[in-house]
Amino acid sequence: MILSKIRVAAGVLAAAAIAASPATASADATLLSVNDSLDKTTFGGFTVGGLSALARTSGNQALALTDNQGATAARFFTLRLRGDRVQTTKVTTLKRPDGTLFTGQDFDGEGLVVEDEGTLLISSETEPVIRRFDRNGEQLAQLNTPPRFGLAPNGQANTNQTFEGLTATEDGDTLFAGMEGPLSADGPTRNRIIRYDKPRRGDFIPTKQYAYKTDANFLVTEILAVDDERLLVLERSNVNGQWGIRVYQAYLGAAQDVSKVAALDDNSPFLYKRLLVDVGQHTDLVDNIEAMTLDGDVLTLLSDDNFNAAQTTRVYRFKVKLNAEPILEGRALYPATQYQPGPTSGNVGVGANNGITPPFPGQPIVGFSGALRDGPNRYLAMPDNGFGTKGNSRDFLLRVYKIFPNWSTGKIEVNGFLSLRDPDRKIPFEIVNQKTPERLLTGGDFDVEAIARDRKGDLWFGEEFGPYLLHTDATGKVLDAPIALPGAKSPSSPDLEPGEAATIQGSRGWEAVASSPDGRTLYPIVEGPRLDDPEKQRRFIYEFDVASKRYTGRQWQLKADGPTLQIGDAMAVGERELIIIERDDFEGTEARIKNIVKIDLDEVGADGYVKKTHVLDLLRIRDPFGIGGLGDPFRYPLQSIEVAVPVGKDQLFVVNDNNFPDSDGRVTGKVDDVEAILIHVPGGWED
Repeated sequence: MILSKIRVAAGVLAAAAIAASPATASADATLLSVNDSLDKTTFGGFTVGGLSALARTSGNQALALTDNQGATAARFFTLRLRGDRVQTTKVTTLKRPDGTLFTGQDFDGEGLVVEDEGTLLISSETEPVIRRFDRNGEQLAQLNTPPRFGLAPNGQANTNQTFEGLTATEDGDTLFAGMEGPLSADGPTRNRIIRYDKPRRGDFIPTKQYAYKTDANFLVTEILAVDDERLLVLERSNVNGQWGIRVYQAYLGAAQDVSKVAALDDNSPFLYKRLLVDVGQHTDLVDNIEAMTLDGDVLTLLSDDNFNAAQTTRVYRFKVKLNAEPILEGRALYPATQYQPGPTSGNVGVGANNGITPPFPGQPIVGFSGALRDGPNRYLAMPDNGFGTKGNSRDFLLRVYKIFPNWSTGKIEVNGFLSLRDPDRKIPFEIVNQKTPERLLTGGDFDVEAIARDRKGDLWFGEEFGPYLLHTDATGKVLDAPIALPGAKSPSSPDLEPGEAATIQGSRGWEAVASSPDGRTLYPIVEGPRLDDPEKQRRFIYEFDVASKRYTGRQWQLKADGPTLQIGDAMAVGERELIIIERDDFEGTEARIKNIVKIDLDEVGADGYVKKTHVLDLLRIRDPFGIGGLGDPFRYPLQSIEVAVPVGKDQLFVVNDNNFPDSDGRVTGKVDDVEAILIHVPGGWED
């Protein structure tokens, strides 16, 4: 739909505002109000019902299309929308070129677009067809329908599951018609969206088709163009009398034309989609919603009562956050087998893998588990303990490398490093290099996973063997004894007493440590669920005061999207806002969840969890300029993604831990390189 013509005023709804439940509400949507004042009303001798499309015209007016009501005339209503009032002001019947009326017996109106000239495009799923009408309801023209979209037996469409959705881009040059259900050749949940384009001279012609996969038992009831690369898709189900209504953002960028595909299957190039609103998570007043319109960040939905006494015409209003797609701006690599100076490593307990056989002639960079900005396009980047355990990493030196990702050459340049060391003997237990003057720390001592900087420039490291916080100066020299969280001990903790039960899983301690913008507070986050916590989707965030070097006792709960998902990194993007990596432990084609989310520590729901919103999906990054060289969209399907550093307001630096020599997410059987990417995030970190 042409957005400038279909927006619904912010005050359309509102008789009874219904608060969304923060415990279950969709992350990117907030219910503002619900209004049923149109329900079971009449105007001009016609029932105001069966409303299947809503389009803004101008000022405070909108058009609402009725689908079909037996032998009653097909029609649309003009509505006046003022604040919390919805008033019907006019009814217009739809007529053929010869002046005879369309009725519900031969016309089933489902989609409505208001064109710039004031004419209307209306889809009927009876035939199916798209017709143009003037504002008096007189037919002017009819668009071509691709033959296979006709009803069986002449085509492959199912009765009452054809042109349910209709929308146009804001410039009016592109039209999209959404099929409610699948063609018979495609099978359940495999829908098609037809794209029509307007040539310089002439009317719309069908040019492309896109594959869209619905949720199980759902059909498409409306589509809406946000811009040239985004659609909103309204899905509806009715199982055992219970309505399900979901609105998805679907992305057209890099979409493939399936016009010539005879039959879709589960491997077809379906449009990428992400949930925006699940209405049932916000209110129990869920009905047969078939229409929607967007005004800025306000989404309005309208239900079709099917002229049924048991159903209700309702208008719902949501505040939503729409996500444009991220764009790849840089990619740089550091070869996995390019070793740094230092002693031979991997001498004990490291197995050969991916064509790499230990021991290694020097110190490999086993990817990065934490990073900080150290100037324009320069970073302090820290590997973890090396090879995974205390026993096999005693010859791996803990360092923070100074790196420069050269986006022009595609290479990560290493310009020296800081060595973590304890020459002042602050560490109270025995370390690998116990008797040497420098007492260089190794992976046999600590498993460092996160790095933060305080207001004085000192460095703080989150590690997992304790788990501890390690405090060093800016050169990496330890300043204090490791600081433990009371009651938190992993199976590898030096503080664990004989027979004492661990409370933190091995290798699931401080994976992320964010520093507040003023450098006075740290927020350590556990990577996985605590062993003493029955809620396996819960991840705890703790507060640590830098000045007193003590935990404050405050904590927050973050709900992961699954019990096995891990927290990879956290960075502050505001006084109380953090961006966080949430990922699965899979790689390559099996990778499914590699997300960046944002939380606000000041927004806690009734269930006790902090509010979480989606920022971007690392498995889908647009690459229209071919920067990544791996196709558009670009995927980052690496197993351990543990660094995400904000750069300004709308860029993100991401780099992986390659678990050398074990991860092979890019090419099976070939160890992953260290791979850094720079991503433009439309909208940045703003709400």
